[in-house]
Amino acid sequence: MEFIEILKSIILGIVQGITEWLPVSSTGHLILVEEFIKFELSQVFINTFFVVIQFGSILAVIVLFFRKLNPFDRYKNSIEKKDTFHLWIKIAVASVPAGIIGFLFDDIIEEALYNPTTVALMLIVYGILFIAVENRRRRPRITELNDIGYLTALCIGFFQVLALIPGTSRSGSTILGAILIGTSRYIAAEFSFFMAVPVMIGASGYKLLKAGMDFSGLEWLVLAVGSIVSFIVSIFAIKFLMDYIKKHDFKVFGYYRIVLGFIVLAYFYFLV
Repeated sequence: MEFIEILKSIILGIVQGITEWLPVSSTGHLILVEEFIKFELSQVFINTFFVVIQFGSILAVIVLFFRKLNPFDRYKNSIEKKDTFHLWIKIAVASVPAGIIGFLFDDIIEEALYNPTTVALMLIVYGILFIAVENRRRRPRITELNDIGYLTALCIGFFQVLALIPGTSRSGSTILGAILIGTSRYIAAEFSFFMAVPVMIGASGYKLLKAGMDFSGLEWLVLAVGSIVSFIVSIFAIKFLMDYIKKHDFKVFGYYRIVLGFIVLAYFYFLV
């Protein structure tokens, strides 16, 4: 039994690592995959697992962008260090809306919206939005990370609130919002990744404290394995996306979301 549960955590870690950073909704994929490989563990742990496993993904961002995010890097001059401090303040500003709404309404959102119908509809709706935005896309006015102002960061932060709805995709909502505001695809993705750091660390810590961290040895092992796998896979997923969007747009992800949304609807309403 222990081996099987660990194997499930590896599979879910792979799914999390890939889908957290691509704008396709990690929650939507995890709900669908978990339908076929259900954990034989406590429900409290399962609910915690799906949030805390994101911590591994966040470590990938910190590792890949450590120099860019480190304001104390000895190879940076004083202006670059100052810009990095300002970047962190902008990230903090952008994190406020989702942090407040998530803290106040976590239970309500989980009870009312964590269901296949919501996930499927959000997959389809945001898939259509990605295609529409790309078809009407104008020349970006923000092409450098330092060009993002505090008001712009706050506006992107409000788009991140939409990601509290399962199936929306945190990276999807923030990237879409940033593009609508006028950033380039690359900067939209990069800032979206940085915004995830405080939000997802906070969400993971809050979920652990809320659950009381009263897990069995097997459950802690499953959580650790899933997070490590998520970290490793996230490294490759982030590199892939950043290289991909240098030459391509996001429409392929829009079409993928629409197809997946209808698959989720068909499965839960006609096959289950």
